[in-house]
Amino acid sequence: MSPGLGLGLRRWSPADAGAVLAAFADPQMARQAAEPVATLSAARRWLAARAEQWDAGSSYAFAVVDGADAVLGNVAVGAVDPRHRTGWVSYWTGAAARGRGVASGGCRAVAAWAFEDAGLFRLELGHRVNNRPAPPGQEPEPVRRPGGRGQDGLPRLPRSGPGRGTCHS
Repeated sequence: MSPGLGLGLRRWSPADAGAVLAAFADPQMARQAAEPVATLSAARRWLAARAEQWDAGSSYAFAVVDGADAVLGNVAVGAVDPRHRTGWVSYWTGAAARGRGVASGGCRAVAAWAFEDAGLFRLELGHRVNNRPAPPGQEPEPVRRPGGRGQDGLPRLPRSGPGRGTCHS
């Protein structure tokens, strides 16, 4: 799966433990984890939890990688509710990848995957109030809802394609 900008999405693998540890070494990231990710074994547990959630169908996390397969960040669709076909988008980027379109590109790609491959109907994206905002000119693009409203009166959700932004519900 390719979000553009020479980026790709792939499932996390146990071999990514070093990249996860490096990402969570950043103070901005350290406070975001449910448990500290300060050792290689903690990074392995973080990866194992992502795999367990994927297998259970409750959350689908992807590594955002560059053309050399170096991990730049994470995008995920979690809190998946199969009955209502909804999910919650989350993301993070490593310090060196910030401001390069990694998060917005990854979110666009995971949204396309969620709608087209996972069969979801609605995605929600939240922001923590203690996160620093994106620098001017690097904010996420607004949602574009092509085609107006469906027969049920709800806005049609974006599908993949150029120029489509992250979905904020």
